[in-house]
Amino acid sequence: MIYLDHAATTAPYPEVVEAMQACLSGPPGNPSSLHQYGRRMRAAIDEARLDLARLIGCKARDLVFTGGGTEAVQAALVGAFLAAGGKGHVVVSAVEHHAVLHTCDLLEALGARVTQVDVDEAGRVDVSRLLCAIEADTCVVSLMAVNNELGTIQPVREVTAAIKAKHPEVVVHSDMIQALGIIDLGPDVMGVDLASFSAHKVHGPQGVGLLYIRQGTRWTPVLRGGAQERNRRAGTENVPAIVGFGAAARRLLQTGPERREHIRAVRDRFCRGLAQIPGVSMNTPTDASPAIVNVSFAGVRNETLLMRLDLEGVAASAGAACSAGSLEPSHVLSACGLPEDRVRSAVRFSFSEDTQETDIERALQILASVLADLRRDT
Repeated sequence: MIYLDHAATTAPYPEVVEAMQACLSGPPGNPSSLHQYGRRMRAAIDEARLDLARLIGCKARDLVFTGGGTEAVQAALVGAFLAAGGKGHVVVSAVEHHAVLHTCDLLEALGARVTQVDVDEAGRVDVSRLLCAIEADTCVVSLMAVNNELGTIQPVREVTAAIKAKHPEVVVHSDMIQALGIIDLGPDVMGVDLASFSAHKVHGPQGVGLLYIRQGTRWTPVLRGGAQERNRRAGTENVPAIVGFGAAARRLLQTGPERREHIRAVRDRFCRGLAQIPGVSMNTPTDASPAIVNVSFAGVRNETLLMRLDLEGVAASAGAACSAGSLEPSHVLSACGLPEDRVRSAVRFSFSEDTQETDIERALQILASVLADLRRDT
């Protein structure tokens, strides 16, 4: 099987599995307990938090472990809205992940007003347009760093600086789930107040995420109960998963530049091969994340193409994994103004360091053959 759906999930590194197995096979311990078994688990969490802080470029005290990226997103937005008194205005881009957009549905049910800012044909937000959307009672702005369907890199640093210059009271959140390990984040996470991350997008385990909360940010915890995570996220921590996330961070710290270069090389080879196939329209901009390529194939419906590719041993997707069962066209591509036939024929291919050039060569051969068959049948 040739796996070209790494934006959906990635295989855990061997050292991630090893670290998790060591944690699971050791003596039991609740990290909130004071005895030595609990202290052992607490030390494991602290070590993972430090490694992730080094990878992200922030202080360890500002990181909160969650049950996944979606929880981190919802905790960020709902927590900022509640801290503003449970009222006000929220601004997001039209191409955010459904974790953001569906959380906005919840905020509207709680009384918020939500504005979605339009994007250009590359899926990029204009800074001045976003600033114009901010109103006197705007409490939260959310802009993803890397789009999960197109790979478009948003000007998060520029947007945040512009917002803070004019509206320092507005809380800025960024979904950085597709950015971690792909683009440079930098000191204090590019200036935002809140940022969300997920382990399984960077060869960590599924079911664990991370929320960055800049110290002093107007935010209130959503999940209440115990005093875990410094009273910011109640519930006993998933120590094996957190340990796995930390192991993935250590690997990324060691291999970052080489990893990115490898991903860029396989992406470039794939794009060169696509250029030789008739009826291909590139949807991903040239300056996007090297890990994602979104293309449309004229005259072919994406669900049909994906089923045929799967039968031939190639795994790809039509967009976000969370929407895989949906028959609705991609809201991201629609927001970019692409015609419906191009949206309905769009497929996302995504890569990681596990992707080999031989995988790309074989996938291109299969893709060309399947497309020829499908077009011959129409």
